[in-house]
Amino acid sequence: MIALFGTVARSTANGTQPPDRVREDAIGDLNMSGRRSVNQRERLSRFVDLARVYRGWTRSELSTALGRDPSKLIPESGNPKLDLLVGIADALDWTVGDVAESVWKDPKQCGPEYEDLDYVALNKLSLEAHRNGQWQTMSNIANAMMAKSRSATEYAVACNRLGGAYDGMGRYANALKTWQRGLSERGVSEPIRIMLRGNLANAHYTLWHLVEARAIAGELIDQLSDPTRCSRLERVSAANARYVRANTMRRMLTEEPDTTPSLCQRAHDDLTRGREDYLELAEEFGDDSYRGVANTCTAALLEIHAASGALEPIEATRQIEEGLDSVVDPSTVSSGDQLESWGWWAIFGCNISLRHLEGDCMHRNMAVFTNKAIEIAEHLGNWSMRERAFTLEHFRRQQAGLEQVQAQPWPLDDEDIRTITGTMGRFPSFREVGWQILRGANVLDAS
Repeated sequence: MIALFGTVARSTANGTQPPDRVREDAIGDLNMSGRRSVNQRERLSRFVDLARVYRGWTRSELSTALGRDPSKLIPESGNPKLDLLVGIADALDWTVGDVAESVWKDPKQCGPEYEDLDYVALNKLSLEAHRNGQWQTMSNIANAMMAKSRSATEYAVACNRLGGAYDGMGRYANALKTWQRGLSERGVSEPIRIMLRGNLANAHYTLWHLVEARAIAGELIDQLSDPTRCSRLERVSAANARYVRANTMRRMLTEEPDTTPSLCQRAHDDLTRGREDYLELAEEFGDDSYRGVANTCTAALLEIHAASGALEPIEATRQIEEGLDSVVDPSTVSSGDQLESWGWWAIFGCNISLRHLEGDCMHRNMAVFTNKAIEIAEHLGNWSMRERAFTLEHFRRQQAGLEQVQAQPWPLDDEDIRTITGTMGRFPSFREVGWQILRGANVLDAS
């Protein structure tokens, strides 16, 4: 609480706060809580008025629609109950989530700890938080940057930082909306727009919005195809766009099997070029993160070669298993980007096994690859990798047949259940799979 409100407390020798300061903090917390309650009531009141005007209702008609006494439409606490939010959302033709977020969150919020810092200092702090993986801190700083931005470009940069914080927390839908918000600003400089579009394409890809991801990545590749676009930002953005477009088409192999030859050829071309570009960038700038992406491209090519018939699937899985021998203990890999790339090797091995192998061979390979993918995902806190690992293991168990699944229920521990629940929240497309996994493991009370 002290850190949240920016109160700096002196400590006595035994580590406790002096009584006067304790009282000051308590009063400050109460004042802050009171101000927040007033602000929420004001925002809620605006929504109620907006719903009345939108529908052309009298206050009495609005109260009836919302199931409230006209004199008690706005709760004193400023915290509306769910049925009130649902009623307002229905009246406005908004989503419940958008109404709740708008009522709860002040779009111009700047924490007291950042009030005395200017935009430049906040931007520096946000980059430091990003390097340290302090995603919540980065989010708080980015919101302060938004409040203090004085131009469209500054606001868009703040959106980019906030989107990066959401991405780090695995809140990909929030990241996508934030990057879209940055791109909607007029007058944003081209380098910032390039970064935002690249991040947006990757967010769509992560959330399995494959048509959108391929389209945005393709437009970015076209934009940066001129040989004169040779700054580091432009080169990295072009390489990333090729990576996203290629892997989007790799994922489309499952959804569009009738276009496999075309998808494989185009994905092969993008992955080959992207890997070359990333290796060149790694050599020129000494950045191991680029080598990590290049390593991911290598494994993605194995999946493409297996799908196209250029490589026997069993040989592709053998090469992936051989590659994973270098990460028997994930803690020995010093680079997070390199470790993540090996996690994707395991996921691509799962894809090959499910698509092309059968029987005991498929199940053995899947056991090896899903275990390694989950191990690496847990080590990194990578929600996207968790989603893939759990989904693919669910598909494997489906292929095993109902009788075998019933004989050997999925042995989920408490940590698995928490992870599956968190993944369901982050990936709408995973929710039905998540419910099936939990029901199949007899986790949920049938009553």
